Amino acid sequence: MTPRPSPVSALLAAYQAKETGAVAQAQLALSRANSNASRNTYLALDPNWTFAEAERQVRRATSGHEPLPLYGLPVSLKDCFDLAGFPTSSGSKFYAAHKQKASADSWVASRLRRAGAVITGKTHLHQLAYGITGENRDYGDCLQPANSALLTGGSSSGAAASIQEGSALAAIGTDTGGSVRAPAALCSLVGYRASLGVGDWTGGYHLAPSFDTIGWLCRDLRDLPLLAEALFDLPPEQPTSPALRIGVLTGPLLEACEAEILRALSLWQDRLLRAPAQLQPFNPPFWSEAWDIYAPLQACEAAKLHAGFFHEFDPVIAARLEWGASLDAKEIQNLRQRHAAFRHQHEQLFRQFDFLLAPVSSMSRLLAGADHTETRARILRLTTPASLGGNPAIVLPSPDCGLQLIAARNDDRRLLRFALMLGEQLAREEP
Repeated sequence: MTPRPSPVSALLAAYQAKETGAVAQAQLALSRANSNASRNTYLALDPNWTFAEAERQVRRATSGHEPLPLYGLPVSLKDCFDLAGFPTSSGSKFYAAHKQKASADSWVASRLRRAGAVITGKTHLHQLAYGITGENRDYGDCLQPANSALLTGGSSSGAAASIQEGSALAAIGTDTGGSVRAPAALCSLVGYRASLGVGDWTGGYHLAPSFDTIGWLCRDLRDLPLLAEALFDLPPEQPTSPALRIGVLTGPLLEACEAEILRALSLWQDRLLRAPAQLQPFNPPFWSEAWDIYAPLQACEAAKLHAGFFHEFDPVIAARLEWGASLDAKEIQNLRQRHAAFRHQHEQLFRQFDFLLAPVSSMSRLLAGADHTETRARILRLTTPASLGGNPAIVLPSPDCGLQLIAARNDDRRLLRFALMLGEQLAREEP
């Protein structure tokens, strides 16, 4: 039986066959927008603008003068990137009110539009992108369209919601400590966090520049290579070895994981063995230090970016910013040294392994309205090792909770090639 096509490739093929049109698909996408129970997938939405953009892409396609790899693809944009004519809130009503509407596109928005994508709107995020749950005092907590009892995770909360509700087939997110990986994993989606330094933050609003990365969310691993190439000029690398070496996390960091997480880990190990890949356990004691290094450095950098406005934000976030501002130069120097030492040890792992497999989260779901005081640390203890290393990662989807597959920094192309192979394997195995 022929495997079903991926969502993105199916739409592009439908355009090629003239079975549908970009304007019709924009209308369909927007008919689904903000259909989660919290009605807040998007923080900025203008159907007239989106329809006009779809018509513009039709005219470009008709002219045939330039390639449009994402022609007519509905894509949502996280509201920390400028889109000309729209405000950029970074999840804060204070910033939405006090910033002028963007006069120009961010690099990300410009690349999307040049590739032929139709931007459906600007999506919800945890305030300042400084959180992992998708809760937001100003705009409401972002609930999963598929289950209103659950938060999407964050900070790329609306990105995940837009894919779940079908108002976008692909979504732009950012990942500092786990902000693409967590919502993708918690919403049973696919995610890709690019290596630190890939892409351009012009017209984008940072949280902590030492760790901020750009990424994608979608439904199918097979779509990641096309999305990455269109945005970042990263064509997937051809396979170079018959069996990759993959390290599988063991040890204390797994002790806090729920049974559902361990089940997903076991399932994906079985799949990887069929890939084929060679699996070996790894237990890096230094990974337990990642959160303690990352959290204060992130707070320090964020405090500098938002200095003078702490009182305008959620009290929990304001407290983190105040803490970051209180750290003296000697403390920061020591943390930078620890970061460098961590990064050196982390890089050694990729002399032994091609990729590393680990959970994204120790918990499989985030209940809306629950006390999530400890949630950030519980998740980021698993995601911040890759953040400190500046590594690319993909999220392997699971109904229980997705896992992260991490590559060496700047080894994005090989990771994307492997994602394609795994996606093809999953499609063949579907009933």
